[in-house]
Parts: sequence; C-alpha cells; structure tokens
Amino acid sequence: MKFIRYIFITVFFFGIADECFAQVKKDTLNVLFIGNSYTYYSNMPHIVSLISDSTKIKLITSKSTAGGAKLSDHWYGNKGLKTKEAISSGKYDIVVLQGSSSEAVKKRKEFLKYSKKLSDLVKISGAKPYLYVPWPPEKMPQFQETITESYQQASKENDCGLVMVGEAWKLAKTLRPDIQLFLPDGSHPTDLGAFLTACAFVNTFSRELPKNLPDRFFITDSDGKEVMLFRENSLDITFCLKVVQSL
Repeated sequence: MKFIRYIFITVFFFGIADECFAQVKKDTLNVLFIGNSYTYYSNMPHIVSLISDSTKIKLITSKSTAGGAKLSDHWYGNKGLKTKEAISSGKYDIVVLQGSSSEAVKKRKEFLKYSKKLSDLVKISGAKPYLYVPWPPEKMPQFQETITESYQQASKENDCGLVMVGEAWKLAKTLRPDIQLFLPDGSHPTDLGAFLTACAFVNTFSRELPKNLPDRFFITDSDGKEVMLFRENSLDITFCLKVVQSL
C-alpha cells in the first residue's frame, strides 16, 4: 500500500509540475500594430491579445496609430507619431503595417515605396513584417480586388507576411449580407467588425483559433475594477471564427 501511495504521490506531483512548466513555457509574441483608425477602433489590438489567451501562443500587443495616417506619415513622424523609434527599439517579434485603403487604390506607387521602407526597418530590428490588408468603404466593395493586389505586390517585393482582413470581410458580407461590420459612416468597423479583424490576426500569428469564445471580454482598469471591453452575440462570434478559418 505504501508503494502504491508513493507512486500516486509521485505521478500527481510531476503531473502538477509538468502542467505548471507548460504554463510557464507558453510561447509569447510581442506584436506592434502600425496604422490608423482601422487599427485602433474598438480596441482591436487588445481584442487580439484577449483572444490569444485561448490559444497556444500569447500575443502581447502594442500600437502606434493616428487617425487618417498613411504609411508615409509613420515614416516621417507626422501627426506626432514615433513609429520608427518604436520599431527600432527591437522589442517586437512582429510588426503589422496598415496603410489606408485609399493608398493602395489611388497612390499605389507611394504605398509600395513606404511599405518597403518600413518593412526594411522592421527587418533590421529583428522583427517580421506583416501587411494588414484592409477593406474598402462600404459603398465601394469593387475596390477590394485592387487593394488586395497592391498588398500582395508589396508582400512579394518585401518578403512580408499578409493578414487578409479585407478578404475576411468580403467573405462575411457574401455569406451574410446583413452582418453589421461597418459603423454608420460606412468606413470604420463596428465592435463585431473589429472582432472579425482580430480573429484574422490571431489565426495568422498563432496558426489556430479557439473553437469557442465567450460573448464578452473584460479588462481590469487602473482602479482594479473589471470593465467590459467587448460584447457580442455568441452566434455572430461563432460565425466570425468560421469565416476566418475558411480563408
């Protein structure tokens, strides 16, 4: 009996130790998001981090953003941006570059120029550059093809990863034309649109998505109180997860 008890205690102890060790060893990636309101609306980078809590890789996110910022604004430090300094700090594993949707359509040459400059700087810092493929305005869905082509060209020329957010939005709207991804301005994302966007990033960086997620996320404020950051219908959440997984 003593021998059996010893085996049980040993197995139990090492089982706990292995579990704790696995938790300590959980991979993490530090991600810097560079962009404009398409990135920061609805706390999208924070949602990315919260979703990643349910995957094998924890994504720790930061951002350098300003309303209406183009990639050239990030390069030259316009709008008070300190993007180049943030990249050069070397603190990040991944840097996401998001230009405006109009850049890729109306100013393709400029977009390609500054995506290269920023991508080269990201590589020098030791991080991996990714391009965030945005969506077009709600009333101009025909521009998605041009936007995607511009980003694919930049990806090929600069050896960047791609996060096909605009294509995820396109598929979601095709499958459910009534889904509310846009705010009334026809440009910026609703909370659900930001969630769909976040799912695309988690799937790309973690190479997985949770099968299920809660219908609300909470954060703790500076006073130690729980604050609801996000809440959506559970059916919409499941739909978004399936859309991204099918791309």
